[in-house]
Amino acid sequence: MTYSERKEKEGYLLYLIEQERLTDLEKVANGFGCSKRTIKRMLSELRAEGKNIIYCRKKNRYYIKK
Repeated sequence: MTYSERKEKEGYLLYLIEQERLTDLEKVANGFGCSKRTIKRMLSELRAEGKNIIYCRKKNRYYIKK
């Protein structure tokens, strides 16, 4: 995966989080053609960029805390 492809996928991942549609990392990883660990790294990078991404165990969903 090239840098531009990764940034594009991170953007789509952020879109899913904003729409509260990111629930299953395995499903997203299969769609992206990568591993679940790669998705976790992308989430970590988004957090490092200043996004306040939280996982809610009750709803089993990622969201951005405002």
